[in-house]
Amino acid sequence: MLQIAVCDDNIDELSNMVQLINQYRLSKNINLDYAAFSNGFELVSALEKGKRFDIYCLDIIMPGYTGIDVANEIRSFDKNAPILFFTSSSEFALESYSVKAINYVLKPISKEKLFFTFDEMLEHVKMKENDDAIIVKSNEGIQKILISNLVFAEVIGRNVFYHLLSGKVIECTESFSAVCDKLLKYKCFIKTHRSYIVNMQYINTINNNQVTLQTLSSVPIAQSKVREIKQQYLAYQMEDD
Repeated sequence: MLQIAVCDDNIDELSNMVQLINQYRLSKNINLDYAAFSNGFELVSALEKGKRFDIYCLDIIMPGYTGIDVANEIRSFDKNAPILFFTSSSEFALESYSVKAINYVLKPISKEKLFFTFDEMLEHVKMKENDDAIIVKSNEGIQKILISNLVFAEVIGRNVFYHLLSGKVIECTESFSAVCDKLLKYKCFIKTHRSYIVNMQYINTINNNQVTLQTLSSVPIAQSKVREIKQQYLAYQMEDD
């Protein structure tokens, strides 16, 4: 199910967006849910508590936390989630590109405009899902894991455990070396320890003993790799910025 965040301080505009998203869901028969926020503070507070969305629809001109501010918060932990800006002013178009927004749509938002924008965006999401995913054979059967949803993987005995952003853990019996070979093809992964591989997108802090993730999980660091891991993480962040 797609999770969509909608944020606008204008209650009428927010209500209009919610109605149009409902119409889109019914028209396209898409399994999606949404959460509406009447200001940037509410959305940022939800994000700080660990709430995550697949798509963010943001007004730009809001008191306190602007849409650009909220987008910067999102990009601090998620480099890829589609961000759509809906605004009454075109003056922030250039700034919207700095946070890699997928689209910038001027108000008023009509049914035709929203449907067209969402069609384009979901096609983009579909392409990303097809490209950036792995297939695993778990105890529950064959499963597809999106790279953007995988926080880290660990091996315990002969079993590999995939820890997802949602909190779900998928258990598989497979070679951890094969898992690492598969995941290290993606630039966002780093092997911090012989038993752990981590998605750098979700790293919060690194010290000399462990990596703390944004999900509040911690994984150990091999003492011989501390310097290398810190350098690799810094290079990853600079490349994405």
